[in-house]
Amino acid sequence: MVFRKSENEVAVYSRELTTFIAAAEQGSFLKASRTLYTTPASVMNQINKLESEVGVALLERTNQGVRLTPAGRSIYTDAKNIIRLSEQAMARARRIAGDARQTVRVGTSILRPCRTLVDLWSEIDDGEIAFSVQIVPFDDSPNSMELMLDSLGRDIDCFVGPCDSLTWKQRYNMLLLEPVNCCIAVPKNHRLAEKCALTWNDLSGETLILVRRGESLVLNSMRDDIERNHPDIALIDAPHFYDVGIFNECEQRGCLMETLDIWKGVHPAMKTLPVAWNYHMPYGIVYAKRPSDAMRQFIEKIQKHLSSRKAE
Repeated sequence: MVFRKSENEVAVYSRELTTFIAAAEQGSFLKASRTLYTTPASVMNQINKLESEVGVALLERTNQGVRLTPAGRSIYTDAKNIIRLSEQAMARARRIAGDARQTVRVGTSILRPCRTLVDLWSEIDDGEIAFSVQIVPFDDSPNSMELMLDSLGRDIDCFVGPCDSLTWKQRYNMLLLEPVNCCIAVPKNHRLAEKCALTWNDLSGETLILVRRGESLVLNSMRDDIERNHPDIALIDAPHFYDVGIFNECEQRGCLMETLDIWKGVHPAMKTLPVAWNYHMPYGIVYAKRPSDAMRQFIEKIQKHLSSRKAE
């Protein structure tokens, strides 16, 4: 099994395009520099060079970061197509040269890490399977998630994460793996941080951040339970699916938040505790409705492996 970061791939398009796309998707030069393993100054210089060559502003600089101008959004869409066509051209060249290996691009982020899939594929890959797995980093922020999901099946083949989104179920394919446990994250200076596990009584009188109603069947059920049976728990709606910013907000407010056991240790100032309830989140592989041939075969091999493992 071969792991390759996208920034190390041989490319037939300019370095400036790669940097521009990273800045647009990350929303800041600093975050883009971390993704590209370079400096913010280098990112800024490459963006300035690209804008000079194009002759128009592509990114609007703000105190909160950068965002695409109308011209920048046009260039962004075309640049993604250029990269996709470039990668297809290189793949065809490799096939002609006799390299039959197909690449599956697996996304990874802080809250949607690829480790579960990598470990699973390691069980399957005997060294003779004609696939290489390319790890593609992305950010959990709402803007970056939207861009990543828009490119699913085109620039990225799949990622691993919670699979309970009603919207995602309509738009994407999902291969469920083992469910994960819903837990509570508490600031480490909170009174409940001394406990090893929590009960509903422990949550009495507390404020809890929860994904807003309508986004998740499991969390809709949890919200119904709280509103009906535990009205002394105050709820704060998370404006979107979680990113690290929600953990920061929870720590700053000194309140609690619903979380998952797989996110234990994501935030150094938060402690994840199990709860005596029966809430579990579906978890698995999210991929496009119309996957590539390589992705389809990849999923089929995983499904076959999971079936044989259950039969043992």
